[in-house]
Amino acid sequence: MSELIKNRYDFALLFDVTDGNPNGDPDAGNLPRVDAETGMGLVTDVCLKRKVRNYVHIVKGAERPFDIFIKEKAILNQLIDESHEQEEVKSKEKNGDKTEVARKWMCSNYFDIRTFGAVMSTGKNAGQVRGPVQMTFGRSVDPVVALEHSITRMAVATEAEAEKQGGDNRTMGRKFTVPYGLYYSKGFISAHLAAQTGFDEVDLELFWEALKNMFDHDHSAARGMMSTRKLIVFKHSTALGSAPAHKLFDAINIQKKDQSKPSRTFDDYTITIDKSSIPEGVEVIEML
Repeated sequence: MSELIKNRYDFALLFDVTDGNPNGDPDAGNLPRVDAETGMGLVTDVCLKRKVRNYVHIVKGAERPFDIFIKEKAILNQLIDESHEQEEVKSKEKNGDKTEVARKWMCSNYFDIRTFGAVMSTGKNAGQVRGPVQMTFGRSVDPVVALEHSITRMAVATEAEAEKQGGDNRTMGRKFTVPYGLYYSKGFISAHLAAQTGFDEVDLELFWEALKNMFDHDHSAARGMMSTRKLIVFKHSTALGSAPAHKLFDAINIQKKDQSKPSRTFDDYTITIDKSSIPEGVEVIEML
């Protein structure tokens, strides 16, 4: 078992999309998510955490202690019930003791539980876990434009469709993309909550690795080209931290080089960090 993390971290994740839909809204016909008042594009924290989970699942192959609790087609109550089949849980007589031991067993075996937390009271109660790693929505630096495209499939699904179309076996569809958007998500890692879940230095390194590489293993026709562009980490010298997170994020300056035209590449922006405004006790680490 690696050493538990002892420092607070805040981090800034910048990623972009080119000719793709970074996070469609199922309640809006899968249109890219947009702040209706400002036109800024949005990517939910749930979407970003899903990509981290998928990356860890690929790299570690579902081997414990790096298994993933919330994964595709998982039946969560079966996984929760498994914790109550462990001898250390069975040996406890009080329900409260069983719940606590089951919670610790789940944390020790599932990376995403000890990282992001989980509610595990839907089956045999394994309690609730508040994860040490939290992230905000990704919000685009500039307003984005959602484009709608007509697409054609040169085939039909059934004979009935073919007969109805008189032999013209084409099916029309719609696709939505953002021409370009640079998105900014902020994150926070609590050493105190890490002590409760067992989130350690090995988990932390795997999390940084996932943030840097997750889009390279998540390509699809719908998402276009997505890439992590910057990962800026603020490492505090203590568990409580040496400065408010918002002051650290204020030190990051993102400027568009030419305000007269829409952005279409990452090179259209300049990103700088005012390190003179960073207080003592905080180390700035540019991982990308």
